[in-house]
Amino acid sequence: MKLSVYFEQTEGLGVLATADAQGQVNAAIYSRPHFSDEETVAFIMADRLSHKNLESNPHAAYLFRESGTKHAGKRIYLTKLREEQDSPLIESLRRSKHGSGEGSSGKKFLVYFHIDKVRPLVGDQRENPDGLCVGD
Repeated sequence: MKLSVYFEQTEGLGVLATADAQGQVNAAIYSRPHFSDEETVAFIMADRLSHKNLESNPHAAYLFRESGTKHAGKRIYLTKLREEQDSPLIESLRRSKHGSGEGSSGKKFLVYFHIDKVRPLVGDQRENPDGLCVGD
């Protein structure tokens, strides 16, 4: 299944992890990514720590846990490509029109990322006797 279709059809909770130039990590809840194509995603970001970290370190990871399951989901490793500030496209992409995060007031950025790697939420393809994937 294409990754864009997976995210269109799957509900869950997403966390975007970024780090600054010194390696100080931040993790924040983010909605599902917006797809430009199968190798490029975008997130709507407020002018907060996650966005600030990307100014000095273009690498990020997005962890997505599917609703109703314990171990299903994706880990997506990303590299920032470019961004747009206060673009009209942002309003058309917004899924939530209120609350914090994407819907909060202030500067908005549409940040595009190249998808470097996709892995399952837990481990890789090898399974242990309990049926869980073996982790890193």
